[in-house]
This record gives sequence, C-alpha cells and structure tokens, in this order.
Amino acid sequence: MNHSVCLAISGVLASALLAGCVVPPETSRGAGQTGVAYQTGPGAQTAWSAEIRRTQDGVPHIRAADWGGLGFGFGYAQAEDNLCTLADAFVTYRGERSEYFGADARPPAAATFGQPRNIDADFFFRMVGDQAAVVRYRSAQPAELRNLIDGFANGYNRYLADLDAGKFPSAHAACRGKPWVGRIGADDIYLRLIAANLAGGSARFVTPIAIAHPPKPAAPAPRGERDSPAPAAAESAQTALDTLRFSIGENPGIGSNALAFGAPITRDKRSILFGNPHWFWRGPDRFYQAQLTIPGQVNVAGVSFLGVPLIVLGFNDNIAWTHTVSSARRFGIFQLTLDPADPTHYLVDGQSEAMTPVPLTVRARRADGTLESVSRTLYRTRFGPVVDLSAMAQGLGWSAQRAYALADVNVDNTRAFQNFFAWNQAHSLVDFMTLQKRYAAMPWANTFAIGRGDERVWFADIGPIPNVPDALADSCTPPAGRAFAGRVPGAPFLDGSKSACAWRVDPASMQPGALPVDQLPNTVRGDYVGNFNDSYWLANANAPMSGYPRIAGATRAEQSLRTRYGHLLAARLQRERGGVTREALESAVLETSSMSERLFRKPLLDAICTVNDALSALHDACEVLRQWNGTADTDARGANLWDEFWARVTRIAPERLYESGFDPNKPLATPAGFNVDNPAVLQDLRQALGGAALALRLNGFALDSRRGDILYTERRGARVPLYGGCDEAGYFTIVCARRPLDAKGYPMDVSGQGDSYVQVVTFGANGVEADTMLSHSESDDPASPHSADATRAFAAKRWARFPFTDEAIDSDPAVTRVVVSGTRDEAGSSTGR
Repeated sequence: MNHSVCLAISGVLASALLAGCVVPPETSRGAGQTGVAYQTGPGAQTAWSAEIRRTQDGVPHIRAADWGGLGFGFGYAQAEDNLCTLADAFVTYRGERSEYFGADARPPAAATFGQPRNIDADFFFRMVGDQAAVVRYRSAQPAELRNLIDGFANGYNRYLADLDAGKFPSAHAACRGKPWVGRIGADDIYLRLIAANLAGGSARFVTPIAIAHPPKPAAPAPRGERDSPAPAAAESAQTALDTLRFSIGENPGIGSNALAFGAPITRDKRSILFGNPHWFWRGPDRFYQAQLTIPGQVNVAGVSFLGVPLIVLGFNDNIAWTHTVSSARRFGIFQLTLDPADPTHYLVDGQSEAMTPVPLTVRARRADGTLESVSRTLYRTRFGPVVDLSAMAQGLGWSAQRAYALADVNVDNTRAFQNFFAWNQAHSLVDFMTLQKRYAAMPWANTFAIGRGDERVWFADIGPIPNVPDALADSCTPPAGRAFAGRVPGAPFLDGSKSACAWRVDPASMQPGALPVDQLPNTVRGDYVGNFNDSYWLANANAPMSGYPRIAGATRAEQSLRTRYGHLLAARLQRERGGVTREALESAVLETSSMSERLFRKPLLDAICTVNDALSALHDACEVLRQWNGTADTDARGANLWDEFWARVTRIAPERLYESGFDPNKPLATPAGFNVDNPAVLQDLRQALGGAALALRLNGFALDSRRGDILYTERRGARVPLYGGCDEAGYFTIVCARRPLDAKGYPMDVSGQGDSYVQVVTFGANGVEADTMLSHSESDDPASPHSADATRAFAAKRWARFPFTDEAIDSDPAVTRVVVSGTRDEAGSSTGR
C-alpha cells in the first residue's frame, strides 16, 4: 500500500476488513502493575482488531468491524501519542498519586479538578470513585459501549506492551519504565468518565471534600439538655462572609465560543457551525482529535478528552455539534444543623440522622522513598459529602453547630456518555435534538448543532440541573446562603434541616432532583444562536430568552466583554452582502481584537494622554498605545502593555470606574466609558498605566514588545510565537497563559488555556465539509513530530480541511497505515487496587 506501514500485533488474524498485515504477537507487560479490576460481563469481546490510518498532523482515522475493535484502536492511538499524560491521569483517578509522587506534591498540569495536593486528590477520588460508583456507572451502559470501553483499555495495554518490547525506542522518555506506568482495566476508564462527569460540581471541591472532618469532641451535654435546639452562637459568623476570597467552585478561563447560522441567512443557503472550546493545552483533560468508523454503524470525527473512547464534540455524515461551558450551576450547598450530642449527626425536621462515615486509607511515599499508610474518615449525608469551606469563607467550616454538604446533580447522571454514544450515530438534526431531550444528560455544557439538509440551528442547555424552583430558593435560603449568593450567584444554598427544602422531585425528570426537560432552556431557529459562557438569556441577542428558573441561568444580567464581542461579530457577519459565508466566519473567529480595546483605549488616551504629555512619565506608554494597531496578532506592538493595564484597571470598583453602568435594556452596550469626571478615577487610570509599563520594564520587555515576544509555546526546542489574549480583557481568540507576567513572559506550557480544538462545519452536496485546527497538537511527547505540527498550523492561522471520506484519507500525502489486533490475555488485564 502506498504511503503505508503495516504493523500487526495479534494472536488472532485481522478481520476481513483489515486483513493483510500480520506478524507474530509480542510479549505484554509483566504482572504486578496496579489498576482497577475489570469484571468481564456476558457478551464481552475477548479479541480485537482495528486499522489506524494517520493523516496530516498525525490525526488517527480508526476503522474496525465492531465496537470492541474500534475502542482497541482508539486506546492504542491515544497511548501512542499521550502515554505519559494518560498514565499519570489513571494514577490520579485511582487515588494513587501520593504512593508514587508523595503526599504534598501536586499534579503536573491543571485539569477540571484543579491542581490539589496529591493526598487530597487521592482521598477525593477514592471517595467519589468507589467500587459501588464504578459498578453503578458500568451497569448503566449499553453492551456496545461497554465493549468500546473494554477494547479501549486493552488497546492502551497493547501499546504499552509494544513499548516495553522495544518497538518505539525514542518514545515517551519522560515516563517509560516508570513504576506508575502500568496496565489498566476497563474500570479505569469508568473512573475517568466519572471524573469528567463531575467536572461541573464535585471536582471543583476536591480539597474541601478531602479535608472535611468533625470538630474535636466537647464535654457531653447534661442529659436533660441533649434534645434542646442547637445554639445560635455561630449565626453571626455564618452571615459574616466579607472574607470570601474567591468564587467557590469556579475555574477561571475555562469556557468556549460557539456560533451557528441557519441556512436562510447564509450565502449558499446551508447552515454553518463554529465551535471553539477554550480548554487546557496540557494535562488529562486536553482534547484529542480522531475519526472513528465502523462501516454501516458509525462514522464520526472530532475530539474526545484523553481517556474517553468516543467523540464528545464534532461531526458525522449528518450532524455537527459543539459545546460551551454552561453558566447554570450543577451543584448546591446544604446547611446542616447538627445534633448537639454528636457533630456527625444532623437534624432533619427535628429528627437526628447519622452521617455515613467513609473510612479511607491511601499509601504515601515519604522523602526517603518508604511508604506509609494515611487514613481519614470522610462523611456522607443524604445530600452528599460534607465539605469544609472555611478556607474560602469565614464561618463555612464544620463546627459543633453547623456543617455543610455538597450536592452534585451529576452523581446520579450515568447517561452522559450514552448520550454521546448515541450522538456519534445520529442521523439528522431532528434525531440529535430528540436524543438530547431523551437523555437530558449533558453534565455541564450548552449544546449547538446543525444537520445535513436542515435549515435550522439548535441551542440547548439540556442536562441535569438541580430542581430548585425560585419559590424554593426564596423560602429555604438561610442568612449565610443569601450572603453566599452575592459572591457565588446561581448556586442554591439551602436549609438542610427541613425536608421541605430538598431539591424537588418531579416524575417528568430523567432523574430525581433534576429539572424536567420542559424547564430547561432550548431553541431552534433559522437565523443564529451563540454563546460565550454567559447564560442562555442572549442565545440570540435579537430574541432574549426568559421564563426559566433562576438556577438555569441569570437574565437581565451584565454580560462579559467576550459575550458582547461575540454577538457584535455575529451581527457583522450577517450584514455581509448575500449573507454569512464560511470564509468570512473563519477569518473573523481568529481576529485578535479585544472588546476592552475597542471600548476603552480611546477614552483612556483622551483622558490621560494629552498632546502636551511630552514630559509626562506616561509619555512613552501613551505613544505605544497611540501607535498600536489594536490587535493581539503575533507582531502587534501594544497588546502586551494594554493587557497589563487592563489587569490593573479592572481592580477598581465598577461603580467608580465606568461612566455608564450596566443597563439590562442595553446589554451589549453597557457598561461604557471611564468616569473621567472623577479625579480619583483619573489618578487610578494613570497608576494602572504606569504600573503596566513598570511591570514590562522590570521583566525585561520593551513597552512596544511584540505579542509573540511574550506569548508563545515551546515545541521541539523552538519557540512558536502566538496571538490572542485572555478572557478578562474581552478577547474572542483566547490564548491565555493563566499566570502573572514574569521574565519568561506568558508561556503557554505551564498552565495555558484557550483556543484548543476549532471547527467550522457545513454540509455540501457531497456530505460534510469541516475545517479544523488543534492548537496544542495531538501528542504530549516531545519526540513526536505530532507534538508541534498542528501547533505551528494554528500559529499560522492555517485551517485544514478534514479528510473525512476514505478517498480523502487515502489521498492525503502524509497518510500511514497500521493494523493493531490482539486478545485480552495478550493485551493484559489489570489487578485490583
């Protein structure tokens, strides 16, 4: 075969589909590696085979005759590209980080669960991913999906066996042969799916869950006083939340842009979908691009999270979809009134109810390399685990009178990946919408979709959202909750001492305690829908949505600068003669202007940079901003200074800073202007610009340094200059290092987030037409050419037409072919922890 390499790893012949490339099997990895034992169920496959064709930028196109084989090929490909990150992640989800890396170290990259201390991560994941949770999750999946998962785990193991056998001598130098890089079982994949499912709730509270413990016991109360009400001595502390230091449960910078235009307003009368998650560039939650095909059953392409064996965002022959992170809360807090006789008992309707103790032990590596056992007892309540929020807000710890429990609606949502599995095979937009309503399972994301031959566009935030009607929130929020809501809007904070204050159970809901589908935001339109991580309210700026419970999202509320930019961009595209075009959209979504610059650069220059400022200390900074072209393109001079200024000026209270405050009747035009009539604000503006200039100079950068001098990534020993900026400054193209400026600038290689997988999709006469980018590239291995190639294409703003058909794949100049196959015994199974 031209441009191909055939490699068989098998104890069975490849299927007829994949026949032609067979060599003897290799020895798999030795015993003794840890993992979660997989229980083989009836009908489970024991042999797998798949073909992996790779095209430009190393994108794998995996084809198999059955679901197990498809998973096998996908697991093999992901391990080949990202073994070190995957192995580290499986250790995390099993709660074994302390054993290998020490208790006080932290995961090497940010993820949806943050970067907690290893010991806290271990206890958290042991708590939420116990065997009962795995069994419940596994048993809820259809047999085909279980086979896909089983195949994925064994494909990963097959690659590991190949690596140990010396087939890839230069690969994965950072982790090959390490004791923590071991075989996995299918249940490791279920643990990974559980972690992804909880990203909008419990996973944001790793440390508060892991450290919660009852107060030291006090002297017993006299017998006659044990039934008396709990004292109210702590009530003032409950309401004194002025020391709240940051938003609880937030993950700054994580979000997405999405736009969909209906056929009636496009030039070629075909719907267009744009999706661009702003996501992690490193770590276990980064996206992985692939195509998955079983002839006659599924043919889908897009991205998955590492360790997830199906496509979570992408397209097939008939539909295309994308997601943005929803602003609706998937969690809530319950205030517990404790039994005076025992702080591990709480009162519900006056009756004492025992918390459920969860004793856990993990192994931790000492500095000398020896291991010790560390034990904690965590506690569950009828609402969820007890959380210690005292580090976030004074008075929200576990005292003798009060404790707090976290309720996560996705704990009982075992349907999310069934939904993705069904979407991967969807036949039309109608089918897609029906499936979303049937499962009501999207755990923490809005959804956009278009369909082949369908003129409409779809937006929905249909998934598990706590069933907390406005009346329930109004009547059941205690004083501490009202103060809490001012800092963490939308999160229900209810009185757990009254059964009447529990989340409502509606028989029309897919699960107890969740809103029914008819109370969840969705719309199907012929013009456009968009979302940039504010609520559903302005999914279409010309037709605001309302009427849903407050917990589903805020209405008539101030919008982010990026949301304002996004809707104005949509309006501009619609004004193009003849309608919206793919070409104009692909250019516009990579523009590097910011809303902060568009709104406030001129007012700043007019206020503090006068024509007579030649001797001013701010003269040089003013001149740089005057000469700046207003973009954050790689060669732009001025964006670095502006962003440092903006980071400082937004510390000023909004009610002082802006000339015009937010007007809900003008949500895309307000706030506006600087309040320059206030001398104190003028002084604040001068100090902010002076501080920005000083920060650049002290770190060795000129005031007119180019964007790419400071914002970059290191790939294969060379810097790749980048463009864009952070969400807070109102950039639409997000490339954000998520760290303060220092002498290194803004490197994306530590905790960078932003544009990750970018797609623009339409359906033409010959089927799907998708242009894509993967900003961080497929591989985490510096030795791989696919750790840099897609990143360089992104840096050049170079879209690639995705080769979706066999003809397009086979004609790709870079195409290679590999056949992988094996049996369960050859691939290896894992041992229990």
